Amino acid sequence: MYSHGSESLIKQAREIQESELQKFYSRLMKLLQGKDLGHETVDCLQRLHLILSATKYTRTLPPDLQKRLKSLLSSPVEQLQVLSSAVLRETLPLAGEEANYIQENNSQLNSHTAALLLAQAGSRDVVSSLCAQLLRGLENRPSEAPPNHSLTHTLPIVNTVLSHSPECITEDHVTLLSKKLVDWLRYASTTQGGGASSGGFFTASRSRQPQPITEMDGTVSGDFFTVLCVGQGFTEDQWMNVYSFSMLRHWLLTFHSVSSGSIADTANRLQLSLSLSHSFSNDDRSEIDGSVVSMVSATSSSSRLLPPKERLREKAFQYCQRLIEQSDRKAQKRTDSDLQKACLVEAVCILDCVCVEDASMVYRAFPCIKALFGRLSSDLSFARVLLPVAQFYLNHGEMAAVDCEAVWKLVFGRFPAELFNDPFLAHELLRFLRLNLESVQLRVPHYTCYFPNLLKFLAWDSPAVVDDFVDLLPSLVTSGTALELLHTLLDLPCLSATLLLQLRSTCLPISESGGRGLASMDAFRNPSFRGLFLFLLRSEAGSGDTIDRLSTLLEFLSEAADWPRVVRCAQTVPILLHIFFNTVITVADKTLLGQVILVLLERSSLLLNIPEYIKDVHRVFSHQLLRLCKLHPSLVMDQSHELLDLAGATSNVYSKEEIYTHVVWVLGEYLSVSYDSRCSVRLITSCFEALEAVLFEITSSASPPGGGRPAPRVITTLMNALAKLASRSHDLIPRVSLFLSKLRNISRSGAVPWCADEEDLVSIVTLGEELCSLLKTPGVAQSVLNPPPHVTAPRWHRDTNVAMPLQLRALTRLTQAHTSQTQHTPASPSTKHQLRVL
Repeated sequence: MYSHGSESLIKQAREIQESELQKFYSRLMKLLQGKDLGHETVDCLQRLHLILSATKYTRTLPPDLQKRLKSLLSSPVEQLQVLSSAVLRETLPLAGEEANYIQENNSQLNSHTAALLLAQAGSRDVVSSLCAQLLRGLENRPSEAPPNHSLTHTLPIVNTVLSHSPECITEDHVTLLSKKLVDWLRYASTTQGGGASSGGFFTASRSRQPQPITEMDGTVSGDFFTVLCVGQGFTEDQWMNVYSFSMLRHWLLTFHSVSSGSIADTANRLQLSLSLSHSFSNDDRSEIDGSVVSMVSATSSSSRLLPPKERLREKAFQYCQRLIEQSDRKAQKRTDSDLQKACLVEAVCILDCVCVEDASMVYRAFPCIKALFGRLSSDLSFARVLLPVAQFYLNHGEMAAVDCEAVWKLVFGRFPAELFNDPFLAHELLRFLRLNLESVQLRVPHYTCYFPNLLKFLAWDSPAVVDDFVDLLPSLVTSGTALELLHTLLDLPCLSATLLLQLRSTCLPISESGGRGLASMDAFRNPSFRGLFLFLLRSEAGSGDTIDRLSTLLEFLSEAADWPRVVRCAQTVPILLHIFFNTVITVADKTLLGQVILVLLERSSLLLNIPEYIKDVHRVFSHQLLRLCKLHPSLVMDQSHELLDLAGATSNVYSKEEIYTHVVWVLGEYLSVSYDSRCSVRLITSCFEALEAVLFEITSSASPPGGGRPAPRVITTLMNALAKLASRSHDLIPRVSLFLSKLRNISRSGAVPWCADEEDLVSIVTLGEELCSLLKTPGVAQSVLNPPPHVTAPRWHRDTNVAMPLQLRALTRLTQAHTSQTQHTPASPSTKHQLRVL
């Protein structure tokens, strides 16, 4: 929302009259014609930008003013460049001037001009023309370039076009730029520039004479220039080296997939590429004057026989190997150390891209990648660097026949366990899993065992990563992990609190004089209870489904129920539970689903004491219990003892209303010989007596202190369940009829303590009378209360073996005929008679 002052300015800008606008244009024109473009000019340009951007219509500026604004794009004052570019982006170019406009500004390229050029390019042809002119300028020698022309802004513009309109770059452009990238990457000058650095990447001591470039540890570089070289100032081709590296991976991914040539050509290319790794005798010089031969990675002149795409791939390979070698040098500044890590990430990604395109390079790259992993794996500060290494192992480890177990133990083991509070690592690791989920499931057999570790990211920062786990959770649900995963999801708030305690215990003293300690922190540090917390912090699955003393742990963590991080974590659990159940139904057999039901019943009483969380989990349990029992009705018979234990406890009526109601419903619905032949009269009688006792207790006495009144839904569900059970064992009918009659008499005698709402009481009494009337005829009660499946889900309109489809079609035709006749004449008696018969 805008402030009141901002809204007022925007309103004035929108309501400005055309006459006032023309006066403003004239005033700005006079200011721009002056020699000193001071604060007043900047203020007017800001006002003009507000006027142009505040309306939804695109305006056209007067030609003279537009020409003046275009001249400001090359102003030495960057603020004027920014404002003029912003203003011109809000306007339309003059009619028929688009091509000339690009031509005029091509000689004064900077980032602000580039943004304007792309904004003013209204069609694909204009963008193609812009690319052609930019790439054509790359062919000019420095002496032939226009005045003040710089190539340093060309590649960023091309990279932008590459992202949005790659079709605008032709095959000839690809070949040309590939050749230029080879020169910039491999043959940039190795002496420092004469002027001071233009900033951004490198700083070093001053020197009057051009000196050789140095490495980050201060030694003189003996190889070709890269982005990790240090110098006082840098030449244009060195800056182009930096720009080329920054867009290299994007370029390779977009245009350098292996072309589908003949088998012989492909074999020749692979053989030639393999030969490069064994030939270092000759020099591969560029045509650029002043190139320096690499002392470390000079390759055979046979690489010059490669097509431009393959040659760029080879030079990219050499460049990345050089960066990996440079990253082993100790940087003298922290910023340089960060740059080393960033370049390592990009270098490994480019090597992976190159190896995906040319499988023969896997064997050349793997020794370097393996050595890099061995060097960095013990230092967790390089965790984000090691993720691209893991990607390389995932993509090429099988081809190279290397053991990847150490990689996965590091990525899925140590990273989440020790760096769960690193938001950047969490994002990149979970993104790595999402993008490679099928490959990870196929090539990392123990991936699902790491779910206790991966869920630490969710427990620590649920809002940021819940979308990732919505996609990842189904892959973690298997027949072997289902039960433990369900317990772990329910314990996520506890895990969140434990992670907080773990961090606090490392930064807070063991005892604080005069301070109020946390009981949970004392328990966390107590060796007697340490095992409870260590179970939550385990790295891999398989050590047990849940904690034996879970109630003790929940008591310790009860004070964490209002911690913001724990509350946010609890809010995501119901979403994940639905995803879990949707998946477990597809992977589990009936035995496992029965065990899942037992977990639902057990854990309904063992949850962290967050009222809203408990309510939401009970709602999910109730929904999924009905779903599982509908899918396998015999599960009710298998778990009848546990279901009866929950349904027979009166306290559950008040503490677990949601799940209690649904347990009673499934007992009344599916405890029948028609669903399971093992169901006996004795079991039905036992269930009836348990439910009868609960209903009698909650309707014959006042509610327990603090328990409230029973919900009307619970009472009506119990009444229906008793009637259904009685209809299956007729000996029980007199008992339920007598009870329902007493219930009716009690309601008529005066105030009822267990139901305060008069409308609810009337509904309960009405249902009791209906059930009593129905049970007077047991045969009818059996059909109504326990209808067979073909009655509750009829398919008569689809079954061709019965006469119903024929009757429906006849009725449809007669109804249509009757409708059309009534629009003109009254229906005949014969037609009415036919309709009555049908």
